[in-house]
This record gives sequence, structure tokens and C-alpha cells, in this order.
Amino acid sequence: MIEHSRFDGRLYRALNPIWAEQPLSGEGAARFGGRFNAIGTPALYCSLSPLTALREANQAGDLQPTVLVAYDAAIERVFDGRDSGALAGAGIAPDELAVTDWRESMRGAKLTPTQNFARRLSGEGWNALLIRSFARGASQDDLNLVLWRWGDKPPSRMTLIDHEVRLTPRASRRGR
Repeated sequence: MIEHSRFDGRLYRALNPIWAEQPLSGEGAARFGGRFNAIGTPALYCSLSPLTALREANQAGDLQPTVLVAYDAAIERVFDGRDSGALAGAGIAPDELAVTDWRESMRGAKLTPTQNFARRLSGEGWNALLIRSFARGASQDDLNLVLWRWGDKPPSRMTLIDHEVRLTPRASRRGR
């Protein structure tokens, strides 16, 4: 869990099957933008529980085909977005985080307040943001970790759990 701006533990993502063979790419978020990343900026949107990950990935309505993946994570420099004092110091109010029209605000290449907030945090050296989920049906206890920097080594180590190599690109599986 989070302690002294560090997260150690299991994270989950519910991916669109298009990205299943690239579960660490952040390319979907870069292509379309997200609440906490501008278009062109890769990000990994992870959750601390599988159910929260499923809610996050299926906010548009009915459950769509989804690939659920898990990671072992050790992330340093995690900003705790549940701390109202820290948010005030970072120049954003808690109610600004929960806005529902952030997608509409992105039209015309405009950065939203949450994207500006994330850009500032990343520029200050934060690797990730711990934040409650704003997906329909989520409670205060449903948490996400949004990463702007990650890799296979510290300070932002993300290790995909795939012991059976199920997410190997299809071309690599031929001839097995």
C-alpha cells in the first residue's frame, strides 16, 4: 500500500483487447488522452482492485470485451490525491478532480484542469498519482494509481504477472 509517497503491491488494469499484447505501453492513453494525461502523453491507469479496474474500463455503459491483467509494482514518488492539503498545495481542489465533463473539455486541443495538474506533478518528479475512482458505482475506497513513468527497474518498477506467457504477441506463438 502507499506509505511515505511509495506504493508496493499489486495493481490491476482492465484493457481493451486491442492493447492486450502491449499491457505496459500506455499507448491507448497517449492516443486518446485521459483524465490525468494529455493526448500525446503515455500513462498507465491502474487500480488497486480488479473490480475497480473493470469499472474504470467500462464507464461508457455495458460491459465490453476486456482483458484483466495484474502487476507487481514498486513505485516511488507517488502523490497522494486523497490528501486535501497536498491537493491545495498543488493548486487543485478535490471537486475539480471529480468533474464529469473532462472529455468534452479536451476538444480543441485544450488541456483540462486535471491534465494540467498531472503535467505539473510529473514535471516536479512525481511518478504516479494515487486517486479515488470516479467511475460509476465506485466508493471512496476504490482507488487508482495513474503512472506517468514506469519500467522494469526502480524507481517505478512494474512487472506484468504472466507466468504462462499468455500475452506474448501472436506472431511469437507460432511454431510453439
